[in-house]
Order: sequence, then C-alpha cells, then structure tokens
Amino acid sequence: MPIEVRRFGVGHRRPEGPPGTKGLTGQVIHSDRRGVVAELAFARGGSVTPHDNPNTTWFVVIEGGGWVLVGDERRRVAAGEAVLWPANVTHAAWTDHGEMRAIVVEFAGADDATIAGILEGAARRLGPGEAGGVARGEGSLAPRPADPDAHDRSEGEPL
Repeated sequence: MPIEVRRFGVGHRRPEGPPGTKGLTGQVIHSDRRGVVAELAFARGGSVTPHDNPNTTWFVVIEGGGWVLVGDERRRVAAGEAVLWPANVTHAAWTDHGEMRAIVVEFAGADDATIAGILEGAARRLGPGEAGGVARGEGSLAPRPADPDAHDRSEGEPL
C-alpha cells in the first residue's frame, strides 16, 4: 500500500469557518464519517465567531497564540496547548495582535465519557506475594563518574 500524504499550510488554504468568521484560512487534512482533521491559520485580528456543533472537538495550537471561548469561560492559549470544545457548547477562537495556527480534530458526535465507567471497569491492587503481584524491588542507581570529561561518550549522555 503506498504512503498517503496530504498537503496543508501555505499555498493550500482557503477561507474557512462558520458565517461571520474573519481573517481565517484553513485546509481539511482528513474527513470521513468518524470526524475531521483540519489546519486553521488565523491572521492578526482573525476570529471564528461563537458557535456550537454536535461534535466533540480538540483545538490544538501549534504556532503563535490567541484566545478561546468555551461556554462562558475565556482563556489565552499559546503553541503547545490543546483546548477541548465539548459537543453542543458554544466555543470561539480569535487573535488580537499576533497570528495563530491550530490543528482541529473533530470527532463525530459527543464524547463517550458518559459510558466510560461501563467500558473501563475497576481493578483491584495486588499485594506482594499474591498471584500476579510484584514485590518491592531493592537496588540503587549506578555510580556517577566523578569527572564528566572522563565519561565514555559511547555510553550516552553523562548525568
């Protein structure tokens, strides 16, 4: 099976977002009945107007930063942060003085948190000596070389 590659980013984006959106371009990376993965690029002053949808969505900031709204709560976000937009909850995103890029992962329908207890079950902690239990280990860390320059570099980074 050949490797499938999808292009996104500069040169592949088009105007995106619900009605009233401004300064936003994006590119769908994948879409099927299970959900959608897309890249969004916010210009300075760009915004996705407050709206809701029936799907659980993760808004993953990969570059720059801006603001998000979830319900009545507003928060500043930056690269390296992911924000959950729950199904049927009003949400929005915008920038003021900078730009922001995000990957949006939208799952079809609401999340399955309400049935999580049914699926996960419960486990009992086993003690030492019980079938399948593990006794507490004894030992120590390897000694550190006194002189880091004498460390054999082929053994990895000195601590």
